[in-house]
Amino acid sequence: MPDDKKDGIVSGGHTSVGAGGRDSGIVSGGSSQLTSREENTMQTYTVVAGDSLSKIAKRVYGKASLWRKIYEANRDHIKDPDMIFPGQLLRIPEI
Repeated sequence: MPDDKKDGIVSGGHTSVGAGGRDSGIVSGGSSQLTSREENTMQTYTVVAGDSLSKIAKRVYGKASLWRKIYEANRDHIKDPDMIFPGQLLRIPEI
């Protein structure tokens, strides 16, 4: 990712975004590994230290209460919604 994109938002980018202190890790489009038509339109988010699903939902959707949307889209690799980790790549569905 170019150094001038400190907020971590990339349109048409690549899904491998490193977790950094200032990077939000939001990526959309591009070379996603998702398969269905709906999933190809989803954004992805790389978890950074201090994140929670509600913090991510607040940042992405403007409402922390929508954390369950993120959890449901990622149930295949989140066993406990309170246990996400830096570097984890999450799908962010449209609402």
